[in-house]
Amino acid sequence: MDFAPTEEQLLVQRTARDAAERILLPRAAARDLSSEFPLAEMRELAALGLLGIAVPEALGGADAGTVAYSLALQELARGDGSVAVTVSVTNMVAELIAKYGSPVLAEAWVPRLVSGELVAGAFALSEPQAGSDSAAMRTTATKIDGGWRLDGSKQWITSGDHAGVMVAWAKTDQSAGHKGISAFVVPGDAKGLTVARLEEKLGLHGSSTAQLVLDGVEVPDDALMGVPGGGFALAMVALDGGRIGIASQAIGIARGALEAAVRYAGERHTMGQAIIKHQGIGAMLADAATWLDAATLMTLRAAYLKQHGQPYTQQAAMAKLFATERAWQICDIALQVHGGYGYVRDFPVERALRDVRATRIYEGTSEIQRIVIARGLLRTAG
Repeated sequence: MDFAPTEEQLLVQRTARDAAERILLPRAAARDLSSEFPLAEMRELAALGLLGIAVPEALGGADAGTVAYSLALQELARGDGSVAVTVSVTNMVAELIAKYGSPVLAEAWVPRLVSGELVAGAFALSEPQAGSDSAAMRTTATKIDGGWRLDGSKQWITSGDHAGVMVAWAKTDQSAGHKGISAFVVPGDAKGLTVARLEEKLGLHGSSTAQLVLDGVEVPDDALMGVPGGGFALAMVALDGGRIGIASQAIGIARGALEAAVRYAGERHTMGQAIIKHQGIGAMLADAATWLDAATLMTLRAAYLKQHGQPYTQQAAMAKLFATERAWQICDIALQVHGGYGYVRDFPVERALRDVRATRIYEGTSEIQRIVIARGLLRTAG
């Protein structure tokens, strides 16, 4: 693996960094306080090509690959973790439809999504009783003349209230477990699709999280992605890639917090010197910087493998586990370095700690990542 980014990857990274500084950071604190969805910001990011980074050019994307996507998401999350997760899910949905949807589906939805005409995409897999255990899914898809009727509910859906299009999973065969799950492309304004509630969360206030109800939502035959019963495999593929995105988000949030802590520790003086020169503070920041570097390298390795068509499930799970767990510790250290000031909203590390906590849960909890990793170890040992 060549660790030097290409010119194209660097260009995407610089574009995202400039966008984070110019578009996201100035309103990040206000967005957190108001829980305002980043409508204008998403359209500006779309205009910069950041909503379809790994999507083929023929469908309006940048076709820059997964490494560029990871680098960009790290920069955006450094500016605002809420916007970064919205961008991450939108990219994931666009890439999924582009790769696994029929040409008709891809051409109908992907260009509109990556251009910002549709402000966001949604990934509707989880349900109130079915998070990590998708076999417990209760949403059904019943065959009707010319299409399918979807009935059920979805929980924890990022951008569910603003999505122009979503991929929704439902059971087409109740008796077949995972093999009875299918994936459908559903318009965000479909008749019978409603928002039951918006969650009030600990962090990521600028990203909406919705419970959705599908009550007789009808979609045509060609809304089915792949074949009936093939939806679980598609979900697992999407989640593998999504874990690279969430690891990147966690890295970006942690990097912003660490930078703030280092600045503060250089400016704050006690006992006649900057607190970074006190051994205890310096050691904490050194650990944080080391973890951040390791997390970045692990995540870029997983991104490189995905981009080059090599197996990456294990590496994505490891990257997601390590990056999110360590990012939580880094943000906690950053808050501790600030002392009492870190606990108030006047300083960004308070928001970083709240925002980063979710990364250990969505796209598969840390406990699920450990199961994925352990299964991979067993396969290679056998």
